Amino acid sequence: MAFKAKSASETKAADLAAALVRIADRGSAPLLIGVDELRKGNPRLTPLAIGQMFRKHHDILEAALAERGYALGGYVDQGPGLGMAFEIDAA
Repeated sequence: MAFKAKSASETKAADLAAALVRIADRGSAPLLIGVDELRKGNPRLTPLAIGQMFRKHHDILEAALAERGYALGGYVDQGPGLGMAFEIDAA
């Protein structure tokens, strides 16, 4: 099987998934994870990037969470400055 390099957006989606898993491992599911908490672990994850990665690479996020026994319960984006949050449930 040939090696396929990841695009920059796929790499950032993997970073987002890793941050979600790290936070979920510290807490107990179900749990809500906000943008501020994600940015503490990885400052590259801006609100704009988080929203784009969720819409564009939803499958990468779900696969990474499923590997660790979590499921993406929901995603809320209330608009600029109003907040966004991921709901993580146990699988």
